[in-house]
Amino acid sequence: MKGLDYRWLDALDAVIANGGFDKAAEALFITQSAVSQRIKQLETLVAQPVLIRETPPQPTAIGKKLLGLHRRVQLLEKEMLPELTPEGLAGPITVPIATNADSLATWLLPALSPLMKAQTLEINLIVDDESRTLNRLRSGEAVVAISNEVTPLKGCVAESLGVMEYLCVCTPAFKATYFPDGLNAEAVSRAPAVVFDRFDDMHTQFVSERFQLPTPGWRSHMVRSSEAFVKMAKLGVAYCLIPRLQIEPELTSGELIDLCPGDGVIRHLYWHHFATESGVLAEMSSACLNYARKTFGEGKISHTV
Repeated sequence: MKGLDYRWLDALDAVIANGGFDKAAEALFITQSAVSQRIKQLETLVAQPVLIRETPPQPTAIGKKLLGLHRRVQLLEKEMLPELTPEGLAGPITVPIATNADSLATWLLPALSPLMKAQTLEINLIVDDESRTLNRLRSGEAVVAISNEVTPLKGCVAESLGVMEYLCVCTPAFKATYFPDGLNAEAVSRAPAVVFDRFDDMHTQFVSERFQLPTPGWRSHMVRSSEAFVKMAKLGVAYCLIPRLQIEPELTSGELIDLCPGDGVIRHLYWHHFATESGVLAEMSSACLNYARKTFGEGKISHTV
């Protein structure tokens, strides 16, 4: 069987990135019919569609995998430029990172900032729940994922970042209104909470394990922002689970209080990356692992498949 022609993958990437065949043709400086022909040749090779032909076009499952391969090859090429050309690295490497919102709101950007300041790294952040970020690595959308899954994908390594501790918090006034006698099933069923999205199961598990309340048995706002969780808690309109790391000043000042001292939620986080990474990618992994472990105080644990 004939191997991949990377011009076909260039065409696929351009169609997705530019939202259509005509703009892809402009970006590649070829005709629209040439773009269509390259996509057809790619689909002939894999014997299935690589695009869902809608507006804008979307990659199929195999299309996502091919895009992931293409982007990893591009990263490897950029990594090797210093060895291949006298000019060296032409510019920063763009790295798609699948991260959970809480890591983004706390430690991730400070960990990456030295590489971004050195202009060796540009980031493309894909924000999802830590239980689903590994799917982004699996599909090829990302080359690194922050996940609560300990088992790595084939050819990848999962290294422990540490443990993120979540506290159930609210303002003193909110506690006086909704929890004057502490947390109990009746009070929890009346008090408004905050969840990230419909896939967020952290608060559901918290309530279910402690008060045996069903999912419809309590009120909640849906807010897709870690920073907004803190804002809503500080405004006194809800109680919620927030990483301790994110609210240390508020806890110290008493603006927010821990409703369940010693009974928070623990989430183990892992840095999933390809085992063969080098150069800037390896520097990025090292920087993030070191920063997170220093922040969380967790020792090194790694898993490889």
